[in-house]
Amino acid sequence: MKYFKFVILFLLISTLSWSQTKKWTLRECVDYAIVNNISVKQSELDLQNTNIAKKDAIGNFMPNFNISSSHSWNIGLNQNITTGLLQNQTTQFTAANLNANIDVFKGMQNINQLRKANLSLIASQYQLTKIQEDIALNVANAYLQILFNKENLKVQKEQKALSQKQLNRTNELVEAGNVPKGDLLDVQATLAGINQRLIAAENTLFLSKLSLAQLLQLPDFQNFDIAEDNIPGMLSVIENETAESILAKAKENRTELKIAKTNMDIAQKDIQIAKGAYLPSLTGFYGYNTRASNADRVLGVDAGGNFITGSALPIFQQFDKNKGQNFGVQLSLPIFNGFAVKNNVARSKVAFERSKLAYNQEELTLERNVFTAYSDCKAAKESYQAALTTLKARELAMNYAKERYEIGMMNVFDYNQAQTTYVNAQSEVLRTKYDYIFRIKILEFYFGIPLIEKQ
Repeated sequence: MKYFKFVILFLLISTLSWSQTKKWTLRECVDYAIVNNISVKQSELDLQNTNIAKKDAIGNFMPNFNISSSHSWNIGLNQNITTGLLQNQTTQFTAANLNANIDVFKGMQNINQLRKANLSLIASQYQLTKIQEDIALNVANAYLQILFNKENLKVQKEQKALSQKQLNRTNELVEAGNVPKGDLLDVQATLAGINQRLIAAENTLFLSKLSLAQLLQLPDFQNFDIAEDNIPGMLSVIENETAESILAKAKENRTELKIAKTNMDIAQKDIQIAKGAYLPSLTGFYGYNTRASNADRVLGVDAGGNFITGSALPIFQQFDKNKGQNFGVQLSLPIFNGFAVKNNVARSKVAFERSKLAYNQEELTLERNVFTAYSDCKAAKESYQAALTTLKARELAMNYAKERYEIGMMNVFDYNQAQTTYVNAQSEVLRTKYDYIFRIKILEFYFGIPLIEKQ
């Protein structure tokens, strides 16, 4: 028993330790999200409903079988089912029926319903794929946001360390009488401002982790963390492509266009189904029925004119004796139905025209999105390069200011300004870097390059 308790305790500690030390890669985040996200699960349920609808369409080709039975008691004055005369008696009557029918021809409606169901199934699969793609892109954006916030937090910590050193150095200079005490107060105020930015950076990092954890549907968001060495690269073949080539590739691959095209095909099938009501329908049917009663039956009439009765036959013999069948075909030819069929066809045509417009709108939206993404990516690259250039200049300026401050040729206010400008330049490099990476991922998304390469 002690050994068993030790094993359980060890497993619990190991599991807790693993959950606290595990760092999620982008691949793991994407894979987990497309399985566990609520929107994905809802789309999977829609796909199940579409599968059920297809089974309904297949069932239209199959015959219908129905069995019914009844048992009744008649007490008092009622008609004798054998003689047809009214008499006071108690009878029990049992009847059983079996009916079957099958559509032999129904204006091609059943066939078109099945074709529509197949198209609806394809559309649902496309819709699930689109949601998974959107979730993957959102996960990548949230992942990159965490990486940015982590590096930004490092910058703020480094800045705090530098300011703390400056505070110590200024304090020594004040004690030595080389600088006025006001400089020390300025440095202390600067350090307090840096502490505020550090707290804000920590809070922003926590909120970004919370956002991604909720996107993944992870309950233990407080211990959630990502791998910092899993940063997507900025080099991509997509930069060699033109906006026109990316758009052409997107029109071939994008799921939203496939959904719109499939919806057009579904609307076309609805027109054919509605037109099927103009055609005659032929139905085959078969019926079987039997009955039994426990009432006394009349055997004959005596010399006085009285009925001679006897007990009823056994129930199974009655069922065999009273059985009957009917079968045949029924032809139904529509002639006039208050314009119902005509109006249904007209409504289906209107719906088809709407689906065509929706497809055209999707093409225009895709074209706008691709060109916007292409322009944003170019702008993000230029902003990143400009930020790197600015950072180099700010770093040289800060080093120069530091040298002048240490020899007393610059006051503390100007030195703090140079230091703050340098930190802002570092933050801007980080911001433009991750913005550029995400813009590349969006272009790759439209070009059909997987967000994460399969391992």
